[in-house]
Amino acid sequence: MSIPKPESSTLRLGSTAPDFKAETSRGPISFHDFIGDSWVVLFSHPDDFTPVCTTELGAFAKLQPEFEKRGVKLIGLSANTTDSHQAWIKDIDEVTGSHLTFPIIADPERKIALAYDMIDFQDASNVDDKGVQFTIRSVFIIDPKKKVRLILSYPASTGRNTAEVLRVIDSLQTGDRNRVTTPINWVPGDDVIVHPSVTNEEAKSLFPQFRVIKPYLRLTPLDPSK
Repeated sequence: MSIPKPESSTLRLGSTAPDFKAETSRGPISFHDFIGDSWVVLFSHPDDFTPVCTTELGAFAKLQPEFEKRGVKLIGLSANTTDSHQAWIKDIDEVTGSHLTFPIIADPERKIALAYDMIDFQDASNVDDKGVQFTIRSVFIIDPKKKVRLILSYPASTGRNTAEVLRVIDSLQTGDRNRVTTPINWVPGDDVIVHPSVTNEEAKSLFPQFRVIKPYLRLTPLDPSK
């Protein structure tokens, strides 16, 4: 069975994350209800009991307390059943030393993967034993307004970087709170960029220590409490 390729991909940064109902390793969910007033990291996997994904899920599970400090919920997705997920979680915990408690969505018919444009239409060999395309390894950061704020897609051969996902969360939340953007390789504690919409007069009161590098580039330290 082959999944028809969508005529166009409409999911973009700023799009409302598609809602759906699904079974998960932690029971049934309605996705928008699951999000609630939180941020969410949704990340997909092509199949259970795969080597790279096993290491990834263990790493996310170990970092879950850091995501929770930031009001972020984690939720995985794989193209298998909940029974398979439950068995896989035991392996993940054994192999990585994690204690995985966040839900993993069961998407054997690829309905959710299709809604989020996570189907691999490029690699003809990336299919299951029924000939159905696997999902690619995608990451979505979704904010409390249910808006997609980040989309990342990884090739099957490359594991994700959990620290980068957490860094982007810090950047997005810092920008939303403070009218700033963040430069290359920024981490909390580094200088930030004053948003272009902020005039120099406004910046004097908002960011007393800001400095002008170029008319279009103004840097400022930021109080860590912000």
